Amino acid sequence: MPRLSDSMEGGTIVRWLKRDGDRVSHGEPLAEVEAGTASVTFDADADGTLRILVGEGTTVRIGQLIARIAEAPSERKAAPASGDNGAPGAKASAPARRLPRESGADLSPLTGSGPGGRIVKSDVAAGSGPGARIVKSDVAASAAEAPALARPARGNKGAITIQQPSRIQVQLAQRMAESKATIPDFSLRAEVDMEQAVALREQLRKAARSGEVAPSYNEMVVKACGLALREHPLANAAYRDGAFELYERVNIGIAVAAEESLIVPTLLDADRKSLLDIAREARTLAERVRQRTITPAELSGATFTVFNLGMYGVASFAAIINPSQAAILAVGELRELPVVREGRVVPGVRMSLVLTCDHRILYGAPAAEFLARLRALLEQPVYLLAS
Repeated sequence: MPRLSDSMEGGTIVRWLKRDGDRVSHGEPLAEVEAGTASVTFDADADGTLRILVGEGTTVRIGQLIARIAEAPSERKAAPASGDNGAPGAKASAPARRLPRESGADLSPLTGSGPGGRIVKSDVAAGSGPGARIVKSDVAASAAEAPALARPARGNKGAITIQQPSRIQVQLAQRMAESKATIPDFSLRAEVDMEQAVALREQLRKAARSGEVAPSYNEMVVKACGLALREHPLANAAYRDGAFELYERVNIGIAVAAEESLIVPTLLDADRKSLLDIAREARTLAERVRQRTITPAELSGATFTVFNLGMYGVASFAAIINPSQAAILAVGELRELPVVREGRVVPGVRMSLVLTCDHRILYGAPAAEFLARLRALLEQPVYLLAS
């Protein structure tokens, strides 16, 4: 089982896209896997014949053997001599050789993780031969132990329906609970004057070529975040294992509402991309999430997250930090409000930004400086085009 996202601890085989015994080619999609909070596909890393070792619906840990891709008969080398259990004599440690004798497990299909490819005891324990065990992740175990659907009861609340969450929802709940339990967070709020941004977007809309759309306000926010993060490295970082991790690249996760969860694809190098490139790529990623064709690489590597609920009429909110990041930005709706300008009340356009920070790495003053720079970039959006 490969690691398919930053938050992944284990994965569930949703379905195999190839059958046992099929001939597969390098790069060909093999299976659909629920990983972290997303359902993604992973591809074959070699040519050969597929041997499926883990069935659909099974949850396994990262690194556990789930399938083998065998070489074609003409490509195989001569088989080595038979070992202790009658299987080809694979290199194995003494404890690993004892397990097959005790349980009847076969060493031949296993890939060793020890020095020089040697099979060790953990490889046998994690294998899927006779007598071997399949280790389920904590997420799957908790889901399996959940109570069955309760019979609807009647009382002051009326009929009660018990609905079990999906595996993705269970994993999302655990990750958010981890964030709230372990991260001492605080939030800063800023109101942004978006009048110049509105004017710029209208100009870009009129200048757009046939088939091309103007950048949205959220994509302007993403570009502004990319520039501000480059100038404020502690906001583009994380607190891990008692140390600060400062990231070289500025990769912004864009929260996208999926059918039953929240998926966060990553826009890489947002500080270096043009505003139009960000607009094209962000929309492509969102569409791939909705079509369930998002790839593992597109879900990995985010150093900061932008979460926009403005399109639902939400004026302002605070989001929960991803445990692998120092901060998250919550974006509210664009609102027409009466504002005071030069002593007169005039129409204005405002948008709320709420920055939630991990206080272990991003303190109040640096966070305020980052948010102020972000506001300045959005209030003078010409800088979003020049960078």
